[in-house]
Amino acid sequence: MRASVGIKLIWVAVIGDWLNLVFKWILFGERPYWWVHEASYYDNGVRPHIEQYPMTCETGPGSPSGHAMGAAGVYYTLVTSILALLSTKKKMGMKKPSQKDWYLKVTLWSVFWGVQLGVCLSRVFIAAHFPHQVIAGVITGMIVAEAFNRTQWIYSASMRQYFFITLFLTSFAVVFYLLLKAVGVDLLWTIEKAQTWCVRPEWVHLDSTPFASLLRNMGTLFGLGLGLHSPLYTEAKKSNSTGQKIACIVSSLVLLHLFDSFKPPTHTAALYYLLSFCKSATVPLVTVSIVPYVVRGALNFGGKKKL
Repeated sequence: MRASVGIKLIWVAVIGDWLNLVFKWILFGERPYWWVHEASYYDNGVRPHIEQYPMTCETGPGSPSGHAMGAAGVYYTLVTSILALLSTKKKMGMKKPSQKDWYLKVTLWSVFWGVQLGVCLSRVFIAAHFPHQVIAGVITGMIVAEAFNRTQWIYSASMRQYFFITLFLTSFAVVFYLLLKAVGVDLLWTIEKAQTWCVRPEWVHLDSTPFASLLRNMGTLFGLGLGLHSPLYTEAKKSNSTGQKIACIVSSLVLLHLFDSFKPPTHTAALYYLLSFCKSATVPLVTVSIVPYVVRGALNFGGKKKL
């Protein structure tokens, strides 16, 4: 059950981010840090000064907010999954919901809305988004998460399905971009604006571009498929002790920190995108199959050695 929650979380995050990219390309949302310099609204008055920060200079369109959408989708999935798990246990034990259950439900949803408020305010504060963009992000993220709450086939998806879904989503975005570019619409119009109006050039990062986000997410989805259908994952599932779970968590956190410290070179965009895809695919592959397999082997070896 808990493995299914992890699978659902990755699907929600990946598909939500992919939809966010498509929506941004369709809606052409401006960002405050460049809009104030170009808007005709201030032609007869004084343009406001907007303080910028290292996280301000996002290079993609602004609507809907990807951070708000991602946070809403992931936390909505966590809250509803926890409540569903508790509800299942109650049904098995034939116990009616108690006052403690009500308090837990209120607490979880309060935390959810507290996180959303914090994310939305921070994105508006650093002038990366307008208020309506973060609100749209929260609503869209919740819709995506609720859709996957009602979806069951992802838990039994084959490697073939993972491959073709990854290929389809990547191809759709690339073809959509090329078709619009062929008719004179450049979907990367925001990159020039970011480079023009960001007060410090080093704050404009290649990893915030639309295609970097696309390949990062597609790599994660493909890596999840590789991990779930690896023979190592099948072997690791044979043992699921508490000690193994703790060791897997600690090992995965250490490896994730090492992966995060690796930054693909940015001098060539194509190379950067390729390495980003490979890096993102490696993370779920390692944490889902390789780490549990190695930990299980190490624990079994240690147990036999003691005997």
